[in-house]
Amino acid sequence: MLRRFVIGGAAAVALVVAVIAIIALRPPEQASAPIQAIPLAPTVAATEAPAAATEAPAAATEAPAAATEAPAAATEAPAAATEAPAAATSMLFEIVPAESEARFLIDEVLRGAPVTVAGTTDQVAGQIAVDPSNPASTRLGVIQINARTLATDNEFRNRAIKNVILRTNEFEFVTFTPTAITGLPENVSVGQPITFQITGELTVTDVTRPVTFDVTVTPVSESELEGLASTTILYRDFGLTIPDSPAVDTVADEVRLELAFVARPVSS
Repeated sequence: MLRRFVIGGAAAVALVVAVIAIIALRPPEQASAPIQAIPLAPTVAATEAPAAATEAPAAATEAPAAATEAPAAATEAPAAATEAPAAATSMLFEIVPAESEARFLIDEVLRGAPVTVAGTTDQVAGQIAVDPSNPASTRLGVIQINARTLATDNEFRNRAIKNVILRTNEFEFVTFTPTAITGLPENVSVGQPITFQITGELTVTDVTRPVTFDVTVTPVSESELEGLASTTILYRDFGLTIPDSPAVDTVADEVRLELAFVARPVSS
């Protein structure tokens, strides 16, 4: 009886292992399409324009009383007009996927030897609005990474990452939604790197957590930016689990995330 129980239990374990192996090693779905940047949202000032327009009828009822002031108001028009170009100095840049790379790095001990596993992809996109005359007003749009295109140096590991860890068939993209940029300087010069921090919400699978990236950006020219953003997270904070492997002795808790990017102005 005991022997039957042991044999039955071993068979059940073998069946579970086989099912997990099938799931982990099945071919994952390919990227649905080449990645495209999510357009950067308009500024708050722009969104307030309609509200101001709704006040026009009320102002119109006061026209007779204000009519005597029209010549004075007219003399101020040229001054207001000279301020328009200032709002137009902002340039919209976009990350160039072919010249950029998003990557994760995690340390593990493989068959007794320490190694650093790196997963990389060039399928990363995002937009940056920069006003050279006022760098502190820089805005960053949502950054997207297509997790289905991440690749390491091992195809079996790739399938495990996509099928089991990141579940990319269900969650194709990893996203970072910025909420604040701190440490930007008052002035920027071509060729001079600047360092600052970007805080935002990082979403991996269906879990979102606040994360802060350390960023270094160099204006290579007036029409090109190069940068590196990096941070460290705990993969368990995002509800991720790494399946056991006979070849892997230990896996570190921390994962380093990096984005090396080139950005150029958006073509009109």
